[in-house]
Amino acid sequence: MNPALLHSSLHSLPLLARGKVRDNYAVGDDRLLMVASDRLSAFDVVMGEPIPGKGELLTRMALFWFARLGHIVPNHLTGDDPESVVAADERAQVRGRSMLVKRLKPLPIEAVVRGYLAGSGWKEYQETQSVCGVALPPGLKNAAKLPEPIFTPATKAEAGDHDENISFEQAAKVIGIDLATRVREISIRLYSEAAAHALTKGIVIADTKFEFGLDADGTLTLMDEVLTPDSSRYWPLETYREGDNPPSYDKQFVRDWLEAARVNGQPWNKRAPAPALPNEVIEKTAAKYREALTRLGA
Repeated sequence: MNPALLHSSLHSLPLLARGKVRDNYAVGDDRLLMVASDRLSAFDVVMGEPIPGKGELLTRMALFWFARLGHIVPNHLTGDDPESVVAADERAQVRGRSMLVKRLKPLPIEAVVRGYLAGSGWKEYQETQSVCGVALPPGLKNAAKLPEPIFTPATKAEAGDHDENISFEQAAKVIGIDLATRVREISIRLYSEAAAHALTKGIVIADTKFEFGLDADGTLTLMDEVLTPDSSRYWPLETYREGDNPPSYDKQFVRDWLEAARVNGQPWNKRAPAPALPNEVIEKTAAKYREALTRLGA
C-alpha cells in the first residue's frame, strides 16, 4: 500500500478542483485525472488526518462497479494508465488511487436512488409520507426496505452547502423530460443490480448517488465515482434491523468519537477545524474500508 495522501500536489498538470476527497486535474482539453486522496469528511467537515489506504480502496471499489455494471450504461473511464500523464516524480502520488477519465458535460442534478428509508428520506417521509414527491405506504419505520427502489434526485450544491432534494418533475424542468426519464430508468437499474450483488456479500446498500454527464456526441455517461461508501449508505447485513438507525459502515467510529469529543471543555460544534482523530479511530476506520472491499470481492 502506498503512503497516506492528504493532498496531492502535482506540478505537471493544472489543478481544476479539490473536493472533500478527490483532486481533479486537467489532462488536455478532453480528459481529467481524478486522484482519490485519503481525506475523510464527517458532518461535512474534512478531517485533518488521512485514513491510510482509503483512496486506493475507494478507487478499486469504483473500478469494480464500473466493470460490473458496464453493460447498463457507458462510463467515463478511458482505459489509459493514470501514471502515463504525470511526471516521473509524481507517479507515487497517483499510483493505485487515480482514474484517467473523459471530460464530460456534467448534468446539474444528482441521481439518487433509495432502496431503504434513511437519512433525509426518513425525515421527509415522517412529515409527508413521501420522498421527493414519490408517495410511499403508511406505517413505514426508519431503515425500512421500500417496496421497490425509488428515484429521488437532488440539486448539486455549491461547495460547503448541502444538496437539496427535488421532485422528478423539477429535475425534468432542469434537464428535460426525456433525459430525466432515461437517468431515472438507468439509475434504478444500476442500483438494483448492485444492491442485489452486495446483499449476497453481507452488505445492504440502502441508497446511493450517481452522477452523469454527456460526451461530445451527447451520449449519457456514468461519471465521477460509483457505489463506494462515500457516495452510498452501506450497512452490515448482520446488524441491520428495521426500526433502528443502522450504523454507517465506514464513518461510524469517527462520528461516534466526534460526538463525544470536547474542544476547550465544550462539545465540538461540527465546524472546521475538526479535533485531531486518535490513532485507534483512524485504524478502525481504515479496517472498515478494507472489510467492505473484501466482502464485495472487489
